[in-house]
Amino acid sequence: MTSNDTPRDPHPYVGMWVTADGFIRQELLPNGRYDEARGNRRSAYTGRYTVTGSHLDYVDDTGFTATGDVRDGVLFHEHLVLYREDDPRARQ
Repeated sequence: MTSNDTPRDPHPYVGMWVTADGFIRQELLPNGRYDEARGNRRSAYTGRYTVTGSHLDYVDDTGFTATGDVRDGVLFHEHLVLYREDDPRARQ
């Protein structure tokens, strides 16, 4: 295996982010895609995202765009506040 064959570590923001009430669950996938569930509705929103520094740009599969910023380990995504799934502020 050459160094080009070595898998890259995923971006630190990859993983599950949830609202404090657990209603919204947004998974940032390592391939630049996201999958967002709302309540019992799985994959309510799906699309792609890019990261520049601590800023995220989202493009939903329908063409809708949104933004987010990570500050102090919290994802502020438009009007939502999301925490890492294992954060005590996030309900599992």
